[in-house]
Amino acid sequence: MIKLVFCVKRLPSVPERDFYDYWLNQHGTLVKSKAEALKIRRYVQSHTKHAEFGDAVSAERGMKQPGFDGIAELWWDSIESIQAALGTQAGQAAGSLLAEDEARFIDMEASTIFFTEENEVVAFD
Repeated sequence: MIKLVFCVKRLPSVPERDFYDYWLNQHGTLVKSKAEALKIRRYVQSHTKHAEFGDAVSAERGMKQPGFDGIAELWWDSIESIQAALGTQAGQAAGSLLAEDEARFIDMEASTIFFTEENEVVAFD
């Protein structure tokens, strides 16, 4: 599986409560409606909580405070699956629609996005 990881920072003009509500209930619903066209197998939002505790753990390790408001993770079967989806008119339209919507509430310059492949180290049944 290929996973897209999107470390998200909200636009400064969007209040935190409104950001999380919009991301989950509006954008999340939009992603769900376009999942088939984009061949998305799974989509998960992780909303940042307990920022003070997280900041303390980061500081203890000498890390910078990225201040992300959360991460979105999207899974596909393969890179070829992503390319095939984006090679269709429906996939291109869906991708454009999601990007336009993200610009309404996400600070793109302060966010980051990358693709990964998981390497399972520990798994519990």
